This record gives sequence, C-alpha cells and structure tokens, in this order.
Amino acid sequence: MTRKYFVVDHNPLWLEQFQTEEKLLKEVFDKAAVNIHHIGSTAIPSIKAKPIIDILIEVSALIEVDQLNPKLLELGYEAKGENGIAQRRYFQKGGKRRSHHLHCFISDHPEVERHLNFRDYLIAHPEKAMEYSDLKHRLSTENGGDREAYLSGKEPLIKQFDKEAEMWSRSLK
Repeated sequence: MTRKYFVVDHNPLWLEQFQTEEKLLKEVFDKAAVNIHHIGSTAIPSIKAKPIIDILIEVSALIEVDQLNPKLLELGYEAKGENGIAQRRYFQKGGKRRSHHLHCFISDHPEVERHLNFRDYLIAHPEKAMEYSDLKHRLSTENGGDREAYLSGKEPLIKQFDKEAEMWSRSLK
C-alpha cells in the first residue's frame, strides 16, 4: 500500500520540534556534524507541509555517519542508505507515522546548497512560498493523497524555484 501525502497548516511547534531533535543529534554526532539545518517546508513559516521535520546534517565524512547507525537507531532513526541520492545517508524516524527525515551529506555536496537556497529563498519571498504551499495543498487534495501524483506535480515548480533560488543566492554574494 502506498503512503498518502497530505499537507497541513503550518505549526509553530515545528521549530521547537527541530530544536529538540537538534540537541539529541548534536550529542550523537558530536564533532562529526559540521552544521545541522532545519530544511523542507516545516522550516518555512506560514506554508502548508507534511508534518515531518526534515533535518540536514553536514558532515566531513560519510563513513562517520555510517559508524553512528547504532546510536541513531537508539533515537528511532532507521537507516535507508543513499535512498536515491548519491553520497547521501538518509534516515527516517517514526516508522509508518514518520515524524523526522534526516539527510546527511558531506559539506560540499551540491544538495546542501540546493536545500538551503530553496528554504532561504522561500523565506525571503513569501509570495513564492504561498504559491508553493497552494500547489502542495491542491495536489494532496485533488489526488486523494497519492504520493506519486503529489511528487510529480510539485517537481516543475521545485525546479523553477531551485533555479531562482540559486540566482538569488548568487546575487547576495
């Protein structure tokens, strides 16, 4: 059975949930973590999101992450390997009722900059954030939460915003 994708109104507690998890992850990762970031829609104020906290951890070496798998499992994180993105370590927490996604990349991996640019661009451009939020809401309700329809429906706008976010980020430097 395919998981259903539904979005909900922004919850101000998502930031607190990230901060609580960040403290736990700092203890586990210690010096292996270069930076820990709240990413994804739950990190963008006022937009609808799946109620899953996305966390990106920059590391200096993926082998260090692999060695932490037992400790992460104690926190409830199930290792999923690269899970479709080369040179990533991906973890899910919460079983079938996922609460957190953890993405680990070496600091210079292009996905780090892409995720941070996307988040920061939508925070800086609330009208774009609302456009994205409205699309996600429409896709999740029109298709009865069908995961594939939701993901493929978001893809063109995400690609457009990724390009805009990259150009915007360059303009700030």
